[in-house]
Amino acid sequence: MKTKNVSRLKSGILLLLIALVGITCARKDLIKPGDTLPQAFGKAKNLFENGEYGDAVQAFETVIRIGRGTEYAKDAQFLLAESYFNDERYLLAASEYERFQSLYPNSPRREEVDFKNAYCYYELSPRFKLSQQYTRTAIENFRLFNSRYPDSERVQESAEYISEMRSKLARKLYNAADLYMRTDRYEAAIIYYDLTIDRYPETEWAERALVNEINAYVIYADNSVSSKQRERYTKAVDSYEKFLQLFPESDLRSRAENYVDDARVALAELGELSDDSNVTASTDNR
Repeated sequence: MKTKNVSRLKSGILLLLIALVGITCARKDLIKPGDTLPQAFGKAKNLFENGEYGDAVQAFETVIRIGRGTEYAKDAQFLLAESYFNDERYLLAASEYERFQSLYPNSPRREEVDFKNAYCYYELSPRFKLSQQYTRTAIENFRLFNSRYPDSERVQESAEYISEMRSKLARKLYNAADLYMRTDRYEAAIIYYDLTIDRYPETEWAERALVNEINAYVIYADNSVSSKQRERYTKAVDSYEKFLQLFPESDLRSRAENYVDDARVALAELGELSDDSNVTASTDNR
């Protein structure tokens, strides 16, 4: 019995030693006390190249701390941001890219850093119904990029991201206008349709907003007191004229025409009522 227990104990100790040796061997790639700055940077870079971004982050932070003011720290700052970026931790990546911009404004890597910083906010941009703070930051940063590097091969890609995010902002305004329409708050709906058109005229949402604005004016007029109806039907016609100027080839033209026809018929009826009133008034004056 004792022999079996001793045997089991020896086996357990052996397995523990093997595990400890394995762990020690596996962790030789981590920075240890006594490593020189080049050794520490080399280990950090190996972790990065092997896709071990969590460990690479810690390693690069160590290099930055012990090598402040050196080229190693400069490279480590860039690769720290890259580690977060490749690990899709975009908010942290943006923060480290921005630190690089601040510390090394004249670096040859600045163009790449500026683009990736903007791209981080693009990735952070949420669906249109949520807060669009990151979307606006991304647009601003991509615009700055295009201004600073007009000859960059990334300018076209940057412009496409700007266009995509402006469309998202336009959709948010358009959606708000539609919500006001569904709750019979026509004046508020018209304001938000106008904002969509004025701020994002190049987007598909501006085209839709202008068509819906015609309809909104018609419904608003239908539900207005008689003294306000003519003004609001007239605005529906004005919106239609604006639609023709901005989107002459629009696929939505037939819808816009249906709405404006309602406004014109209503205006004609108001004109007839006005004429009848004038005739009655003239008769009474005789």
